[in-house]
Amino acid sequence: MKRIVVVGASTGLGRCIAVSLAARGGKVALMARTVEKLNGAVEEAGENAIGIRCDVTDEVSCKSAIAEAAERLGGIDAIIYAAAVGPISRVEDATADQWKSTFETNVMGASLITSAALPHLLESSGTAIYFSTVGASYTSHWPGLAVYQVTKAALERLVDAWRNEHPSVGFTRLTLGECGGGQGDSQSHFNVGWDPDVTMALAPSWFARGLLSGALMDIEHLVDAISGLVEAGASLTIPTMIITPRASHVSTQTNLESLAEQHAS
Repeated sequence: MKRIVVVGASTGLGRCIAVSLAARGGKVALMARTVEKLNGAVEEAGENAIGIRCDVTDEVSCKSAIAEAAERLGGIDAIIYAAAVGPISRVEDATADQWKSTFETNVMGASLITSAALPHLLESSGTAIYFSTVGASYTSHWPGLAVYQVTKAALERLVDAWRNEHPSVGFTRLTLGECGGGQGDSQSHFNVGWDPDVTMALAPSWFARGLLSGALMDIEHLVDAISGLVEAGASLTIPTMIITPRASHVSTQTNLESLAEQHAS
């Protein structure tokens, strides 16, 4: 039974993955900053799950949360860093606060969590998985998402640094395309809080440039892939995995209407 820490597990893909891995028999520590949603995720995940509050931008919180997870799980075999923020803004309009908060969560938090978990991962010959995005290195730039994609590019180099300095741990940067997640709080929260006017002004360019296909990965298929990474033997490493949805015939207009509905809800 793998002992897994999922960071960013109260909503979205992190929640889906944590709940599914617990259902598949893993012992899972769900970590997030928002206690109410975290408690709901733990209840959904069932008896194999525990919840631990963690603010990834705070070093003390990271150390304390990882120490508690290791104690309650009996060690740590894998960490999955799904925590992320991604404001939408034209690059010239991005504020210092947006750059700072996004870098703190997407990059600094990943390293603080890894530093705290490293002794446990070394002991278990474990695995560390970090969610990146296709816009960081796989596709061309997505207008409006510069802050998010630049910090994810930094995260990818960070993962390389960890792997090079600690080759006995399996460090994987997992580049993801579009996935809607599940239902309710398990639905992707990536675009929550986006300015609808900026979104609707820029989104057509994503389709026009072929960056957004209209297809979505099934969340359980994504969990299958992540479970394979977690279960991979200690004799191998998977430095990079890129997962994108297969092509779809969903129209651009349908996707724009979907974006508008999300912002109206």
